[in-house]
Amino acid sequence: MHQILLFLALLAPLITASSGAHAENTDPGWSRPAVDFIRSPAGQELALADVLDSNRWESLPDSSPNFGYVTDTFWFRIKVKGSASRRILEVSYPHLDDIRFFIFRNTRLQNQVLTGDRRSFEQRPLQHPNFLVPLEAGEENIEVFIRVSTSGALQVPIRIWHQDAFFAHASVEDQLHAIYYGILITVIFFNLFIFLALRERTYLYYVLSTLGYLFLISTLRGITYPLLWPESPWLHNKAMLLSVPLTMVFALLFARNFLKIPSGSRRLDWLMQSVLAVNMAAIAGVFLLGYDTSIRLSVALAIPTCLLLTVVGPVQWWRGNRQAGLYTLAWTLLTAGSALTAANKYGLVPTSFTTVYAMQIGSALEAILLTIALAARLYQDREDRVAAREAELRAMAARRRAELRMMEQTLHHPLTGLPNRSSFEMLVQDHLNREYNRRHAVGLIQLKNLPTITRTLGHHNTDRLLKLVASRFNSIVRELPGMKVVELSERQQFHLASLESATFAFLMDADVARQFPERIALSLEQLKEPLDYLGMQLPLDPLTGVAIYPDHAGDTDALIRRAYIAQESDEARDRGLAYYESMRDSYSADRLTLVTELKQALADNQLTLFFQPKISLKSREIVGMEALIRWPGRDHSLTADQIIAVAEQTGLIKPLTRWVLENGLAARDCFLEYGYDFSISVNVSPNNLREPGFPLFVQRLMTSHCRHRGRIILEVTETSMMLDPVNSLKALQSLEAAGIPLSIDDFGSGYSSLSYIKQLPAKEIKIDRSLITDLALQEEDRVIVQTTIDMCQSLGYQVVAEGVEDEATANVLEAMGCDMIQGYVLTPPGSLTSILDWLAERGRQTSRGTG
Repeated sequence: MHQILLFLALLAPLITASSGAHAENTDPGWSRPAVDFIRSPAGQELALADVLDSNRWESLPDSSPNFGYVTDTFWFRIKVKGSASRRILEVSYPHLDDIRFFIFRNTRLQNQVLTGDRRSFEQRPLQHPNFLVPLEAGEENIEVFIRVSTSGALQVPIRIWHQDAFFAHASVEDQLHAIYYGILITVIFFNLFIFLALRERTYLYYVLSTLGYLFLISTLRGITYPLLWPESPWLHNKAMLLSVPLTMVFALLFARNFLKIPSGSRRLDWLMQSVLAVNMAAIAGVFLLGYDTSIRLSVALAIPTCLLLTVVGPVQWWRGNRQAGLYTLAWTLLTAGSALTAANKYGLVPTSFTTVYAMQIGSALEAILLTIALAARLYQDREDRVAAREAELRAMAARRRAELRMMEQTLHHPLTGLPNRSSFEMLVQDHLNREYNRRHAVGLIQLKNLPTITRTLGHHNTDRLLKLVASRFNSIVRELPGMKVVELSERQQFHLASLESATFAFLMDADVARQFPERIALSLEQLKEPLDYLGMQLPLDPLTGVAIYPDHAGDTDALIRRAYIAQESDEARDRGLAYYESMRDSYSADRLTLVTELKQALADNQLTLFFQPKISLKSREIVGMEALIRWPGRDHSLTADQIIAVAEQTGLIKPLTRWVLENGLAARDCFLEYGYDFSISVNVSPNNLREPGFPLFVQRLMTSHCRHRGRIILEVTETSMMLDPVNSLKALQSLEAAGIPLSIDDFGSGYSSLSYIKQLPAKEIKIDRSLITDLALQEEDRVIVQTTIDMCQSLGYQVVAEGVEDEATANVLEAMGCDMIQGYVLTPPGSLTSILDWLAERGRQTSRGTG
C-alpha cells in the first residue's frame, strides 16, 4: 500500500495539470477551434478543389471528434484568427494512417504537410508522437483543411496551442509517462531478478505480462515509433497490432500460474486455455488479416479476456485461495482502465484525460498490487518452504533414528545384544582386506548342552541364561592375547559375536595366540565351568572350532564354515577345542567327490585288504595279521584312517566294515590253504558299536564260517570307546558273549580310566605307536611302556606293541616282557599275495637257519 500512496502522491499534481489542460478554455495556452467536416464515403474520393467549393460542410458538436472504426475519408475545416505569436496545430491521436494538412492564408495555399502512420516519422514537421503543424505568426486569418483516412479508430482531437504553452504541457505529460514507465520498468526488473534467483515461471510470466502492458501503452501513445523503428511504418503498425493479443496471452499465463488454476478447477482451466488459444490465433491473424480486421479483433478479444481475468480472481478467492485477494483488486483496476480505453477507441465515451490515460493508470496500479501479491506469495512460499524443510528435517531425523535402530537390530543379536553374523562377517572381511599378510583365527563356541537346558527350564529361562553366558564369555575371551574387538561402543567392548542363539564367534591374531598356549588352555577350562543359575550349576558343554586364514580358507564365509566343521569334529568333543582339518571335512567338494567314489568302489569291489603280521616275541612265530583297507588306483596320500573317517561321517562305515569282515574271512581261508593258522584282526568303528544289530551280524557271520570262530579279532580304539563308554561297553560285552575276541587298539592315546579298563571284555591290549617310536632313546617312554605292560599283563591282557620299526626297539620290548610286536621291523603292510610270498620266504630262511 505504501507504493500505491507514493504513486498517487506523485501523480496528483500532474493529473491536476493535465486535467486542467483538458478543460474547456480555462487555460489561455490553448483553445479548441470550431470544426466543420465532410464525410466522403469509400470509393467517392473528394479532391481539395471539390472540398473548397463544397457546401456540404457540417459542424461538429464536439471539438474532439471520435468516429470509431470507419473506412470513410474525412475532411475537416478549421478557421484560426491571426496572432502575433507562433502557434501549433495539434491532432493528439497518433494512430492515423494518412493525414494531410492544407494551410490557407487569405485564400492562398501557404503550406501543405503530408504525414501519418503509413509514412516515415522523419516526414513530420515536428518530431512528436502526435501530429503537429506549426502556424506562423501574422495578422491574417488562417484556414486549415485536414484530410484523414485510416484503417483503425478515426479520432481527430484538435487543439490550437501557443508554442510556449505546448512545450510546457508536453513536458508535464512526459513527466507523467516517465513515472508510469519507471514504475513498470522497476516492477519488471524486480520480478526478473526474483525469477533468475528462484527459477519460478510465475515471476517470468509476470515479467512478460508487465512488459506487454509497457509495450502496449508506449505503442498506443506512439512512443515506440520514433524510438524503435522510425523508418519502418509497416513494422510500427504490426507492433501496434501485436501489442494487444501478446499482452493478453502473457496475462492469461500469469493468472493461470499465479492462481494455480490447473490444480484448482479443471473447467476454469479449460476456459482459460480456450481464451489463450483464441488470443494466440489473433497473434497469427496480425500477419494474415488486414489492419482494420486485425485491430478490431484484437480489441474485441481484449475486453472479454480482461473480464475473464477479473472474474477468475474472485472465483479463486471464494474457493479459499488467499493470494487471489490482491489479484482481484489489481485486475479490477486494470480491467476498468482497459475497458474505458477500449470504449474510447470505439467512440462510446468522449475523449478526456481519464479515458485517454485510464489504461496507464490501471496498469500501473495493477503492476504495483501484483508485485505486492507476488512479494506476499514469495514470503508465504518461503515460509511454506521453511516449514516444509523443518518438517522434512524432522522426518529425516526420525527416519535416521529409525534407520539407526533398524541398523542396530540388523547388526546385533536381539537376545544377547552382541554383534550378529552380518556384523561379524564384515569385521572379518575388513581385517582380511587390511591385514592380508597376517594369519587370523576365526573361532566358534557352540553350547552343546543348550537344547537340554531349554527342554528342562523352558525358553524364557534359556533366553535369560544366554544373556548371562554372553556377558561371561565376553569377559573371558577379552583377556586372551591377540583377541580382536568385534565392536566398540560407548558402553563396552564386544569381543564376541552371536551367530546363532547357541553359537558365539571371535576373531584372533593366530600368530599372537600361538605364543600363549597356557592362556588358551586356561580360557577353555573357564568356558567349560558350569554356570550358576537359579541356584543350579548348569553345564553348558561348550565346543570350540577354529579355522585359520590363509591356511584353511581365504574368505570370510569359508573360514566360518570350516570353523563350524572343526567344532563338530571328534577332537572338539574330546578336548573341547579343534582346528580345521581338510581331510575330515565331509562337506568339501573333494570330500563329496570322495564319498561318491567310495560308494561306487564298494559296489564294484574296487577296494582291497593289506595285511601286517604280528609276531610273538617269545616264540618268534607269526601269530596274527591285521587287515588294513586300501584303495588301489587312488592317490597314495589317501590313508586308511582317512578312508575310515569319510565312511564314518557319511554312513558308509556300516557297509565298509561288513565288507572288511567278509573279505578278511576269505583271506583267512586262503591263509589256511597255505597252512597258516593265525588270527586276523579287523578294526571296528565306534559307529559300528552303536549299531543295534552289529553284534548279531558278527555272530551270524561267524556261525556261517565255523572254521574261523575265535580267530577273527575285532579291534576297537581306546578313544572311540570313551566317546560313548556305556553303550560301547554293552556292545563289546555282546560280542564277547558271542565268542568274538576283542582287542583295545591305540592304548595310551586316550583318557580311559583303570576302572573302565578292568570292565572291558578284551583279551588283548595294543600300545599306541606314539609311545613306541622313541622307546630306545627316551627314558620317560620306557618307564610308561614298562608300567603299561606290567599293568595290562597283571589284568590278564596280552600286550602288543604297534609301530616297531627297528631291532633295537624290538629288543627293548622283549626285555620288558611284551608279548607281541607289529611294525615295519617285520615287513610293511602288503597285499595277500605279497604277504604269502613273505611268509614263504621267511619260512625258508627259518628252515635254513635251523638246518
